[in-house]
Amino acid sequence: MPDFKSVCVYCASSSAVDQNYKDIAFSLGTACAEQGLRIVYGGGHVGLMGILADAALAAGGDVTGVIPQALKDKEVAHKGLSALHVTAGMQERQAKMAELCDAFIVLPGGLGTLAEFFEVVTWKQLGWHDKPIVILNACGFYDDLFAMMARAYDGGFLREHPDTLFQVFNTYEDLAVRFLRG
Repeated sequence: MPDFKSVCVYCASSSAVDQNYKDIAFSLGTACAEQGLRIVYGGGHVGLMGILADAALAAGGDVTGVIPQALKDKEVAHKGLSALHVTAGMQERQAKMAELCDAFIVLPGGLGTLAEFFEVVTWKQLGWHDKPIVILNACGFYDDLFAMMARAYDGGFLREHPDTLFQVFNTYEDLAVRFLRG
C-alpha cells in the first residue's frame, strides 16, 4: 500500500484523444478505488476527467471534484461525485485541489493540465510542499517537455534538476506497480 490516502489527478478535459489515453484514465480510476485512494480532480464529467471519475465511482471509490463556478455554470460539472467543491476561479481551484490531496499524478493533457503541473512543481521547488508528484509519460507524450526542462536546467534557469522534483513513469503498468501499490 502507498503511504498516501488521496491523490490529485490532472488530466485532459478533451474527449478527442487517442483511445490509449482513455484506457489509462479508466484503469487509473479503477485502480485508485481498488487501493482505497480518494481521487481529487477537476470536477468535470467530460474527457479523461469524466472517464477517470466514472471508473473510480463504478469501482466503489471516493471521488472529490473541484471546479470553478464558471465551468459549473456551463454544465460540465460531474453530478455523481462523492463531493464537489465550487471555487471562484482557476487559481483557487488549484490551491484547493492541492490542499485536499497527499500526492499528484499528471496524465497527458492540454494547457490546463500543464498549468496545474507547473504550479505544484513550482510550489515543491519553493519548499511549500513535499508531496510526491508523478508524471505518466504514456507514448512519450511529455518527452519534449522534459527536454525543455533539461535545457532550462543546463542553462542555469532552474536551481534543481527536474528529476529531483517529480518521478516519471513511461507506462501505466509501471506507475500502477511502483507508485500506486507502494
